[in-house]
Amino acid sequence: MNRISVKAPAKVNILLRVLGLRPDGYHDLEMVMVPLSLGDEIYLTSIPSGIEISVDGQSDPGMSGEKNLAWRAAALMREASGVDGGVRINLIKRTPVAAGLGGGSSDAAAVLRGLSRMWGLGWPEERLSELGRRLGADVPFFCYDRPAFVEGTREKITPYDEFPKLSFLLINPGFAVSTPQVYRQWDESMQKGRIEVLTQVGPDARVRPLFKGFRDVISSLHNDLEIVTQRAHPEIAEIKSLLIDLGAAGALMSGSGPTVFGVFEDARARDDAIESTRREGWRVIAAEGMGL
Repeated sequence: MNRISVKAPAKVNILLRVLGLRPDGYHDLEMVMVPLSLGDEIYLTSIPSGIEISVDGQSDPGMSGEKNLAWRAAALMREASGVDGGVRINLIKRTPVAAGLGGGSSDAAAVLRGLSRMWGLGWPEERLSELGRRLGADVPFFCYDRPAFVEGTREKITPYDEFPKLSFLLINPGFAVSTPQVYRQWDESMQKGRIEVLTQVGPDARVRPLFKGFRDVISSLHNDLEIVTQRAHPEIAEIKSLLIDLGAAGALMSGSGPTVFGVFEDARARDDAIESTRREGWRVIAAEGMGL
């Protein structure tokens, strides 16, 4: 019986710009995404036929069985590859769900990568990424498993050849946020003139930022969606201020939230701050960024 394990890393966005709403209803974006040491663990086991899945740990009850992105990724991989054999998926959840950390998308990408290896396909990242687009917007990024500049509707991925290693302290306040709802609120706020134009326009737009050192990361921290989520959940601002007070060089909400991360000069400074972040209902996680 063939059995392998695959890591499904969480991510943070150190840059997220909403450039506009497209005619097809999707948003045109620019993002810098960084995978983390935090992540789910997935075990894939060959079985004679079919797809089975079990989930251990925190998960969305509405995403069980065939509704789970990991299950759907396995079904798509079987269809695309023509492999007749089945797979049993054991998913161990460690990444908070609906938290702006990409957990479900990363699970799907990990299954694609894992099955390519287990079934001896050897498909390159680009092919897996193209397949991942059929599963979800963030899935293509996780097929590369390293920091990247992400454009368009998240379909254009440009991995970085150089990126500093970072020490993060993540605080999840214990409630979920709906990504589609956040984008709807962004659109409504833009139409009503309630949001200043924070995105770059003109000749400097769509220029991929480079990150040679720690300070390049800190100076680039920005998330257009933060103002929307923060209006509904003032805790976002509270957490950001706390992280800065505890020594983070910068703090930002990841994705559509609600998880907020602080970026520290080193792991020791980050670890010294952990005890001062304990609050009822908060989940505090130390993680390293996957630098190059």
